[in-house]
Amino acid sequence: MTSVRGAVIVFAKAPRAGHAKTRLIAALGADGAARLAARMLEETIAHALAAGIGPVELCVTPDRDHPSFAALAAHAGLSLTEQGEGELGERMARAFDRVLAAHGLALLIGTDAPQLDAPYLRAAAAALRDADAVFGPAADGGYALVGLKHPAPGLFTGMRWSHDRVMTHTRERIAAAGLCHAELPLLHDVDEPADLRHVPGQWLEATP
Repeated sequence: MTSVRGAVIVFAKAPRAGHAKTRLIAALGADGAARLAARMLEETIAHALAAGIGPVELCVTPDRDHPSFAALAAHAGLSLTEQGEGELGERMARAFDRVLAAHGLALLIGTDAPQLDAPYLRAAAAALRDADAVFGPAADGGYALVGLKHPAPGLFTGMRWSHDRVMTHTRERIAAAGLCHAELPLLHDVDEPADLRHVPGQWLEATP
């Protein structure tokens, strides 16, 4: 178990057919895409708990009513919260403000990167010994993990998301804020049909 203690925030969208992983529907169908989203959510929570960094918060949207959320909330060490209103950056900044008020560091991740496992999370927490922020860059130009020791809303609010220069623009904001940051090895998000090659085969066995 890592000696660096903090909390892990998992941002997740309800894995509802027709609403989850919509860009994968062409390859998997609406139900198949939702099943894969649910499996990635389960695996992400398992890795977050196994990392041993500290409490894990499943922070969800649009609400906590989906059965997957209720089942996962039964895990010891996991709490269920809602992301609330606002664009993604506002919700991220708000989550960091809340969690960092009670913990020395926080890591925020999504559920779309199968390679983001417990050792990767421990490496991110360890990087915050010397850095103000840590990122897990994604091959699509964004990032799959961000960790902070202190709130830094300027990294998130007013940001344009879902394009191939999110990490580039974030680096510019980091420099402007005078922060020291670390970057971990590149990860692959699973958003498009071509990304399915990064998904373990057994995760897809139940999807048509």
